[in-house]
Amino acid sequence: MAETISMPKLGFDMREGVLVRWVKNEGEQINKGDVLAEIETDKATVEVESSASGVVRKLLANQGDVVPVGAAIAIVGSADEKISDQLPVTSEQKTEGGKQKADVAPPQTPPVTASATQAVAPSQSSMLKASPLAKKMARDAQVDLSHIQGTGPGGRIVRKDIEAALSSKQSPVSSVQSTVFGPPSAVIVSHEDEFIAPTRLRQAIARRMTESKQTVPHFYVTHEYKMEALLDLRKQVNAYLPDDQKISVNDFILKAVALTLREFPNLNSALQGDKVLRHGAVNIGVAVAVEGGLLTVVCKDTDQKPLRQISMEVKAMAARARSGKVHPNDIEGSTFSVSNLGMFDVENFAAIINPPEAGILAVGSAREVPVAENGELKVGWRMKATISVDHRVSDGAEGAQFMQALAKYIEEPLRLLV
Repeated sequence: MAETISMPKLGFDMREGVLVRWVKNEGEQINKGDVLAEIETDKATVEVESSASGVVRKLLANQGDVVPVGAAIAIVGSADEKISDQLPVTSEQKTEGGKQKADVAPPQTPPVTASATQAVAPSQSSMLKASPLAKKMARDAQVDLSHIQGTGPGGRIVRKDIEAALSSKQSPVSSVQSTVFGPPSAVIVSHEDEFIAPTRLRQAIARRMTESKQTVPHFYVTHEYKMEALLDLRKQVNAYLPDDQKISVNDFILKAVALTLREFPNLNSALQGDKVLRHGAVNIGVAVAVEGGLLTVVCKDTDQKPLRQISMEVKAMAARARSGKVHPNDIEGSTFSVSNLGMFDVENFAAIINPPEAGILAVGSAREVPVAENGELKVGWRMKATISVDHRVSDGAEGAQFMQALAKYIEEPLRLLV
């Protein structure tokens, strides 16, 4: 029997997705698990796999269409199978006596208010259909997007269009008149104000983080960890691994957090109504910086995997996230998150909880600092981390105990290998 493929729900707050590209066309053979289409959600561009094998009988949406979650996008079945009874009923088919039924509403684009139109008017480029990367490239090279013909879905301007424009015409270079004292040491260029249309990802981050801070009562606990043993063990382990498989400090932290959550299941939970759901699995979400925002990829069953597997999985998912080609499974199902800014020489920070999770750990840099031990002052490696916890689920004492328990894995890292 023919099977209908629907727009998947990727994340608890996803409402719709943009069908960016069909990978398979009508009449082509497809196997279960093959990529059928690429969709753009609030978070990323995701490859949608077919849930059935057969022939792509009908594509029910066009490239560039905004499709609600759960709406049919394609039908897969045998080549000679009747599928007319599975096709969605159109507005024209549901009219009676030339008058449309009240329950049929033709698809409409969201209305644009006069104030919004006036706000965007100073910058026509923000009204054009262009990918976030294309807009950034255009801004950096001072290219007018209104003069570029897009080759992406629905006429969308993409990276290759900007590259083609730059190769055909050299970008203008500002010249500064020399003074009698010679050329200035720094060139100051005046820039006009501009309005930038936020990406779908940035809009989603703004919506979710505002909701989190307004509805989730956060509390924070900071702890400082001794890092000498972990850094030394990492050096020893990496001596046996090829360059593309070396383990990072963050990999050790992910494993340590996962094992500690096994001891504190209350922090590996989510508030649902008047009950707390304690997750059976420990799935650590890892914040990854991508163009225009932040994306969380999920390492499933982190507590049960060896460090090397955690490292390889996170690297692969982060690479897909940065290239805009994540798999649906990459970004679903996290039960607790870790955000690490250590690579940016950050001493300490506090992160906002990623709903519906109950906590997130913010990790700073491992630094050489003066430390006092046994009455003596010396140099040591230290790292600060801060946990943010939903106060409706837990209290300060449990948060502090979690941070103390985490120390036994970070400061005695051999525990992570046995």
